[in-house]
Amino acid sequence: MPGRPPAIPEYRSLTPDALDALERAVRERRRVALRRRGTEYVVVAERLETSGRDDVLAGRLPMTGELITFRLRDLETFAVLP
Repeated sequence: MPGRPPAIPEYRSLTPDALDALERAVRERRRVALRRRGTEYVVVAERLETSGRDDVLAGRLPMTGELITFRLRDLETFAVLP
């Protein structure tokens, strides 16, 4: 019987490991599942940037191609998907 696949790490705070995971997602154009204000989004990570005093993740919705930005401090959780 094969073993279970490794769990996908879910981040709840902006630790150095969490920021590394987001930076890697941007470099590799990976999908990121994130929750903001109770709503879950899955976006393809495009860039991390600073906007004023906030760090922002820009991601594209796979179905529509719409670009959405998320302030990192507003995220409740996020996970970089395989």
